[in-house]
Amino acid sequence: MLTPEARQAVQTELKRFAGELSLSDDQKSKLQSALENARERIEEIRKANPDITKADVIAKLKSVRSTARDRLVQFLTPEQLVKWDNEVAKAKTFLGVNY
Repeated sequence: MLTPEARQAVQTELKRFAGELSLSDDQKSKLQSALENARERIEEIRKANPDITKADVIAKLKSVRSTARDRLVQFLTPEQLVKWDNEVAKAKTFLGVNY
């Protein structure tokens, strides 16, 4: 279950990527599911490790992001994946987590 802040982070990311990638409604739904799953994993990491360092958060975030990308490969076109990778590479925040 996502917190209201987590839901907002997912919606913000979804809106941004939906526009950048020109997603279909089906792709938006699948991306929302992937982002929610990634955010849930981030929240689980935080709860399980309340004293986690920023470096450890970044390392675990990369793992979560990698898993999310694996899901995206299933429904984004090759061109959309290139755009996704470029946007994520530029991002300073992923699902509300600064790194």
